[in-house]
Amino acid sequence: MTATSLTPKSPARVRIRTDRLVLYTVLVVVTGLFLGPFGWLLLTGLKAPEELAAAPVHWLPEHVQWHNFADAFNQIDFLGYARNSLIIAVIYGVLVTLSSAWVGFGFARLDAPGKKWLFGILLGSMMLPQMITLLPTYLIFAKLGMVDTYWPWVLWGLSSAPYLVFLFRQFFAGLPRELEEAAIVDGCGYTAIFWRIFLPQSWPVLSAGFVIAFTWTWGDYIAPQLLLSTDRSTLAVAVMSTYVTTGGQPLTHLQAAASVMYVVPILLIFLIAQRGFVAGMSTSGLK
Repeated sequence: MTATSLTPKSPARVRIRTDRLVLYTVLVVVTGLFLGPFGWLLLTGLKAPEELAAAPVHWLPEHVQWHNFADAFNQIDFLGYARNSLIIAVIYGVLVTLSSAWVGFGFARLDAPGKKWLFGILLGSMMLPQMITLLPTYLIFAKLGMVDTYWPWVLWGLSSAPYLVFLFRQFFAGLPRELEEAAIVDGCGYTAIFWRIFLPQSWPVLSAGFVIAFTWTWGDYIAPQLLLSTDRSTLAVAVMSTYVTTGGQPLTHLQAAASVMYVVPILLIFLIAQRGFVAGMSTSGLK
């Protein structure tokens, strides 16, 4: 059947339109499932306190309380906590991305005895939950006098992250061997090859790795709560622990409003870097 023989009512066109309709319907439903919690959080931040305890549930606010966002912003040093979160997230994100790229380059392009076993152990470490290593980590930092400083995140960043190492290893393993051989002929060592040739080629994975690492640190609650004092604490800790009454009851409407403002920077970073993030995932062997 040629293209000219397809009429608007032909079975092929109807089937294509039906497939697209089903696909778009599934995408809309999945998008709604992902946006549902954020939408409910936004609605909660716009309600009065008595509406949150009403029965039956008030799905929409009777009177929109826009001042909840101003109250949540002014009740704590919101910008100060956000600055602390930003400093920690940027320090960790930059360092762990570069260190993971270096380790991934070694696993991808260098030969050494037991390399496959070491890579398997590295991947296996991803199955260890954070709670197992948190107490020993705290004791080490306490012995070194690094509690209530940013040094723990510097050391964590320099130690690389197994998942990011895996991403970089997959990407570097797919680059042509001729790039490396030509650089060696020109007199470059592996350090120069990494910084001058391989790292500039890996901007999609760099973008994806930074977004992932930044999100990890920005959303971390346990480590800042354990290692930092109130003045140096992050926005995640402040949102969850400071919006309470004198009797210790949570101010849910203010927590929800602050949480919406807390999520906005992550959404903006992802929207800005989404092209590199998607490209990094698609070029690292995770299609």
